[in-house]
Amino acid sequence: MPDRAQLHEKAKELETAFLSEMLAHTSLGKAPESFGGGVGEDQFASYLRAAQAKLIVDKGGLGLAQTIFESLLKAQEKQNDR
Repeated sequence: MPDRAQLHEKAKELETAFLSEMLAHTSLGKAPESFGGGVGEDQFASYLRAAQAKLIVDKGGLGLAQTIFESLLKAQEKQNDR
């Protein structure tokens, strides 16, 4: 069974993935048309978004990680009661 620290880390990873995807839909990191670096630029932009999402989560994020963490704890407690 994962311990509380591992569960919290996984919850933060899920919030980071969620934020990264949401940032992608805002076109964050998209270069102006005048520079257009092609496919390579688009691929590296995803790394930038992932790093930015991680920083957001590390600073408190949206609170989604805490909600996920609490749900994981409850699920783990139910499993332990069996």
